[in-house]
Amino acid sequence: MGHKAGFVNIIGNPNVGKSTLMNALLGEGLSIATPKAQTTRHRILGILNEADYQMVFSDTPGVIQPAYALQESMMDFVQSIFEDADIFLYMIEPGEKALKDEKLFDRLKQVEQPVLLLINKVDTIEQEKMADLMEYWKEQFPAAEVYPVSALHNFNVEELKQRLVELLPESPPYFDKESLSDRNERFFTSEMIREQILLNYKKEIPYSVEVDVEEFKEEDKLIRIRAVIYTERDTQKGIIIGHQGKMIKKTGTNARIRMEEFFKKKVFLDLHIKVRKNWRQDESQLKRFGYRH
Repeated sequence: MGHKAGFVNIIGNPNVGKSTLMNALLGEGLSIATPKAQTTRHRILGILNEADYQMVFSDTPGVIQPAYALQESMMDFVQSIFEDADIFLYMIEPGEKALKDEKLFDRLKQVEQPVLLLINKVDTIEQEKMADLMEYWKEQFPAAEVYPVSALHNFNVEELKQRLVELLPESPPYFDKESLSDRNERFFTSEMIREQILLNYKKEIPYSVEVDVEEFKEEDKLIRIRAVIYTERDTQKGIIIGHQGKMIKKTGTNARIRMEEFFKKKVFLDLHIKVRKNWRQDESQLKRFGYRH
């Protein structure tokens, strides 16, 4: 048998654990994962390379009904998964009945490619309820293969991976076999800073923030990074800085530790904060931050 390769595109509502699953399948903390909804804003590819196959996982934003321009762009990333998918992973969690976008759900039901329906977080429910859930989803989505998984605790993840390898089409690799993602170091640096903002701040703050890496200089034993955190209002800037600068210091320290683990090198992180009024509704700003082409 020849080499296999294909795109495995992951879709689901917010908070279902798509990023956690992709990281578990890759064995790398590539996609940021936090308990907050809408953690993922872009479409991120994670590439799993083995001698005889290359699996390209696509993690997209959670499916929502968009309320402003940024969220519309996020949903465009979701729609793009239909263009290149070889396999779909449709993730749900106990209690969910369908995707938040009905048209998207109906479209997924009609695809010709294999669909694996993953019931995530099975560690949170009883065995009896699990059997009922699987029965319900087999009725709702007869064409899909139903798998109970726990991405967080690695339950059934290896079995899922083996099934995905079986379903992959024969093809040469799409990316260099040394590649881990289609994204560059600056992208992951900005995501690691944004991850800390999601973890350390409440309410609207994490959703009003964008991170731009202005400088990324790699030396023999050190990476020098200069990054700017953009907020929509002056009051948000004050909250991010925190009393006597404590909050921004904590965010910077935690992000730097995460970067050093990721890049396997010492990091010097220079963080700044600027205000860009209503950037989430501004087409030129959305383009600048990579949400519009």
